Amino acid sequence: MNYEDVLEHYRKEEVKKEIFEYCRNRWVALEGSLHEERLFIRYWRDGTPLKFEKENDIDRAFKTFRGVRPRTVYATINLYRTLQRPSDTDKPENIVRCSPIWDIDSSPDKWKHTIEAVRIICDFLEREGMSKSIFIKWSGRGGHIHLHEMAFSEDIISKHNPLDIAFSVVEYTLKKLEKPLLEVVNASEGVIKVENKVDIKRVFTAPLSLHREVDLCCVCFKSSELDNFEISWADPKSYKHNPKWRDYVVGEADPLALKAIEEVGGYKGWTREMPREKAMKIEIIKKKPSTKPITGKIGRFQVMGLLQAARYYVLTKDLEKAKSFGLNRAIFYAWAKHYGRGVRTQIKAKSLRRTLSEKAGGKLTKACGEEAFVSPRGWFMMGDAEQLPHDYDRQIVRHISSVVPYEEAWKAALEYVSSFPKRILEDPQRFFKVVYEPVRDSFVEDVIKGKKRKPPSTLDSLIL
Repeated sequence: MNYEDVLEHYRKEEVKKEIFEYCRNRWVALEGSLHEERLFIRYWRDGTPLKFEKENDIDRAFKTFRGVRPRTVYATINLYRTLQRPSDTDKPENIVRCSPIWDIDSSPDKWKHTIEAVRIICDFLEREGMSKSIFIKWSGRGGHIHLHEMAFSEDIISKHNPLDIAFSVVEYTLKKLEKPLLEVVNASEGVIKVENKVDIKRVFTAPLSLHREVDLCCVCFKSSELDNFEISWADPKSYKHNPKWRDYVVGEADPLALKAIEEVGGYKGWTREMPREKAMKIEIIKKKPSTKPITGKIGRFQVMGLLQAARYYVLTKDLEKAKSFGLNRAIFYAWAKHYGRGVRTQIKAKSLRRTLSEKAGGKLTKACGEEAFVSPRGWFMMGDAEQLPHDYDRQIVRHISSVVPYEEAWKAALEYVSSFPKRILEDPQRFFKVVYEPVRDSFVEDVIKGKKRKPPSTLDSLIL
């Protein structure tokens, strides 16, 4: 799909209406790209959180950020009282409502398995008393089951934070359904993952938004339509979308919420994003070793991200922060390569990055000898976007895994990086020149297959 087709899709009146009505009172995010860099826009240029207060704001956002070619619209699971400052998104008391959402990560060719997982969850919710307040979204690669945030009464919202309720409901449900869902995951050969991704800044795709990679749009439908669903419903040129995602019955989710809160105890990540392994995830943990020969090439962006993560881990032993740092540096060097062509452009872009980072609450710090911004929650950031561990998994791990098992690449990267002295790892220029550059186009052959696990002797004499 060329970009004019993307813009044409978002000019449709129904598309704008559905996106606006879903995103209203939510914190919005746009996703675009610049070369290999994935860009996540969450603030207007004046530093205020991105939000749609009127339908025309959608056109305004696409025009304002046209330089990064926005393709996908997301919105938070939270609805807020006010969204005037970046700090408004961190205040528990500012959350008015929160949507419990079950995330089923999959692929278009496994859509029938995905629908089966959706059915298991929907059947459970219906047995628990939900009838009108459930809707399903086909996001493009997988499914999301939504329990409408207005299905909880004011009485229960007054006693428990909406985010505590949403997290507990999703967690409770997945624990109860672990066995049948794991059977579907196994049947899909491990392609499907069912997760609790509820956290304070979580976003999901807005109705009728295009997917960020595949040429499908996000359509909504009700559980009564599961038997008839076809992936062709998500074709942007002839989509089938049910606007009854708006339907709900106040209070019908209260009994489930009370049981879930009692058993789960609420959201665990108020001070910082909860490590993913502590939230429920249903996937194949142990996979048989691959017998396929390693073929193909890992892109420079992924090699940079992997080696930077390995570098941070070797120096600090903090795996989650290593992922954040690795993706952050990969994005930074991709940005530097693009903007390094002109001094004025470079200065202007760098200034914008710094301004956005500071307005988003970021603080400049030194890590592994490099200056980088860190968010109030402790993650590395570029501009106004945090680089979270699950972003690393999506942009680095997933791409590497298409060439070679990631665990094998990570082990080889650690061995390779560890073979260099600390003074090289703490020097950004030397790291780039001595560690990254020699293997950026030959990582599989030289590092994973073992041809270059130690620093070359010529470099030993010149720089070590």
